Amino acid sequence: MSGGTSGPPQAGEPVDAGSLGEQLSAVIARLPAGEMTLGSLLEVLGDEGLLVIAILLTLVFLIPVSIPGVSTVFGAAILLVGISRLSGRPLWVPARLRTRALPADRLRPALTAGMAWVRRLERVSRPHRMRAVVDGRAVEAFNNLAFIFAALLLMAPFGFVPFSNTLPALALLLYAVGFIQRDGGAVLLGHLATIGTVAYFSVLIGGGGLAIRELMQRMAG
Repeated sequence: MSGGTSGPPQAGEPVDAGSLGEQLSAVIARLPAGEMTLGSLLEVLGDEGLLVIAILLTLVFLIPVSIPGVSTVFGAAILLVGISRLSGRPLWVPARLRTRALPADRLRPALTAGMAWVRRLERVSRPHRMRAVVDGRAVEAFNNLAFIFAALLLMAPFGFVPFSNTLPALALLLYAVGFIQRDGGAVLLGHLATIGTVAYFSVLIGGGGLAIRELMQRMAG
C-alpha cells in the first residue's frame, strides 16, 4: 500500500510487513490444508492485527458465490473485532465459534478471489486523507460503532438474496482499510456502503411484506 502511518502501529493495526495485499496473500497461503475452523484461521493470523482479521473474513463475501452458514460465523467474529476495538480490550472469541467447522474447499478459492477487491482499494486509498473523519476519540468511537453495525448487517438472514452479504462486506472492507491507512475517504465510502445496505434491506423487507400480504389476501379471497 502506498505510504503508511508514522511511528509504532496503533492498537488493532497490523505491523508494517509489506503491503496489505502481500500480508493477506501470505496469510491465505499459510491456511491449513485439512479441516478449517475459525479458530485455525485466528491461529494463522496470530498477532497481525484485528483489522487484518476483519479484512480476511470479509473477502469470501465479495464474490457472487454464496457459502451457506459462513456469514453468521464470520459476521460474529468481525462483530467481536469491532467490540474489541471499541472497548480497547483483547479479542475474545467463544469456543462455540472457534470450533465451528467451515467448508475449507470453498473458502480458499473465495478468499483468493476476494483479494482483487483489496488490490483495487490499495490503488485508490491514500494514507492520512481527510483526517477529520478518522481522528479524535469521539470520531473513532462513532466509526467503530458503524463498523459493528455493518457486521450485524452481514449477519442478517438474507444470505440467499444477491448482494445481501456483498454490500455489508464491502462496507467492512472500506472501514478496515480506512482505519489502517487513516484514510477518511475510505471510511466515508464505508458509511455510504452501510447506508446503501440499510436501504437495500429495507426494500427487501418491504417488498417481502407486501408479497406476503398479497398472498394472504388471495388465500382469504
